Amino acid sequence: MKKYFLFILFISLTLNTFAQKEIKEGVIKVKMTMSSEDSQINSQLAMMGDLVMSTYFKGANSRTEMKNPMAGETITIVNSDKKKSLMLLNNPMLGKKYRESDIALSEEDLKNITVTEKGDTKTILGYVCKGYVFTIKKDGKENTVTMYTTEKIKAINQNNMNLGKKAKGFPMYMTGEISQPNGIAIKMVLEATEVKGEKIADAKFSLTVPEGYSKIEPQKPSSID
Repeated sequence: MKKYFLFILFISLTLNTFAQKEIKEGVIKVKMTMSSEDSQINSQLAMMGDLVMSTYFKGANSRTEMKNPMAGETITIVNSDKKKSLMLLNNPMLGKKYRESDIALSEEDLKNITVTEKGDTKTILGYVCKGYVFTIKKDGKENTVTMYTTEKIKAINQNNMNLGKKAKGFPMYMTGEISQPNGIAIKMVLEATEVKGEKIADAKFSLTVPEGYSKIEPQKPSSID
C-alpha cells in the first residue's frame, strides 16, 4: 500500500450552483476519482474510495483540505501575498510532517509548460468552462493534463498555481494519468461538486506550522551515504 500512499501524496503536492456569478471569496468542494486498467490496482483504489477536497479561497490565497481514512489528512496553503506555500501532512504511516515552498515560477520552469486550447467547453455547476491541454516536462518526462476552467471564480490552488500566467481561471474539471514504476497508468478525474460564496477568515491562510509537525527532509541521492 505504500506506493499508493505516495501517489496520494504526489497529488497533494503535486481541487451550490451560482450560474456564472463571479466569486472572489468562498469554498469549493472537489471530488477526485482514480482508476486503472489493472484489476489489482483498481481493488486497492476502491478501498480508498473517492477523495473529497475543500478549497477555501480569498483574494490570491487558498487553503485546500483533504481527509481520507487511509491517507490521513493533507492541507495545502497557498499564500500569494507572501509568495509561499505550506503543506501539512498528518498520515498514519509518516506521522505529522510539513513542507514549505516558494510559489514563484522561474522563466526556465515556464519554458517546460505548453498550453493548447481544446476549442470546447464544459458546463459545470452552471459555469461554462473553457478546455485546455497542459503538457509539463519535468525530469525528462512529460505529463499531460486536461483542464476546464472558469474565470468567474477568482481563486488560486496548487493546480493552477504551478502553471503561472499560462493558466486562465480556476479548474472545475481535470483529468490526467500518472504512470507507475511498473508502467501501469492510474487515471485521475477531479470535478467540482459545490461552490459556495462566503466570508473566509484570514487565519485560514496562515503559514505558521502547528506544534507537533516535523519538516520533510529532501531525499539524498542513492550515491550519497
